[in-house]
Amino acid sequence: MRIPLRTLGLGLLLVSGATQAGWFSHKSKPAPPPPPVAVVVPMPPPPPPAPIPLEFSGIQTAAPVQAPLDRLNSASPEVQSVAQWVGSSHDNAGLPFLVVDKANAQVYAFTPFGQLKATAPILLGMGHGDIPLVSADAPMSAIPPEKRITPAGRYLSSLVTDAHGKQVLSIDYKNAISLHIVVKGTPAQQRAERLASVTSADNRISFGCINVPPGFFTQVVSPDFTPAHGIVYVLPETRSAAQWFGFQPPVTVPSAPQAPVTATAMQTSPTAPQAAPMSGEGASAAPATSSK
Repeated sequence: MRIPLRTLGLGLLLVSGATQAGWFSHKSKPAPPPPPVAVVVPMPPPPPPAPIPLEFSGIQTAAPVQAPLDRLNSASPEVQSVAQWVGSSHDNAGLPFLVVDKANAQVYAFTPFGQLKATAPILLGMGHGDIPLVSADAPMSAIPPEKRITPAGRYLSSLVTDAHGKQVLSIDYKNAISLHIVVKGTPAQQRAERLASVTSADNRISFGCINVPPGFFTQVVSPDFTPAHGIVYVLPETRSAAQWFGFQPPVTVPSAPQAPVTATAMQTSPTAPQAAPMSGEGASAAPATSSK
């Protein structure tokens, strides 16, 4: 039987098309691409439970008492705004930190997670201001009271041993400013009485250093700053903390009368009253190598 050439050509054309289409191919289709691998970002561990804050008295022999967990609510709006800023921005770089409220003569200690740990009254420089007005090598006896200033700022601080073999927290090394246990001073300075008084108006007596109760230093400052450095924020008194440290102040809707102060309260802290002088504030200064 003879197949017409026309039919044979049509058949070859169909076979060629089928071959190109893969009808007679035994090759399996390529596998679909695998689904994208989900990137799992590990979450940081949650902070430890907040410690019960300790409240240290200015009476040097008194033991600290437990403060309420919301103790920070009774701090000044400036302290609250700085604590909130540090906690949200992690400006402390995971280090323990102190907030020194010059206007109210108080210091607040925080854990690396921004949790309030302790608070205590302090003594500070006699002069009002935020910038040192004398050189660090000036004899203390030559510094007039109005220039004995505790400078404001953010300080990377560490424990050092002073010339008398005592441990102090070096804050502003260039200007010889440190935080240490309250020194006896001269009898006329009445430093112990000033620290123990119920008012902060008489707590300005030092040459610029920050004097704290012994228990606060040995139980809080020394253990927290022993493994590594820490941060000390000394709040200004000539401008707001937000202006000094360069953060946006928190803004809140005005609250109802008698509502408790929150950590986002407006920064409108009052100016600290001028220290009420006690007798002997102009007494002769200690040697420059001693705690001041």
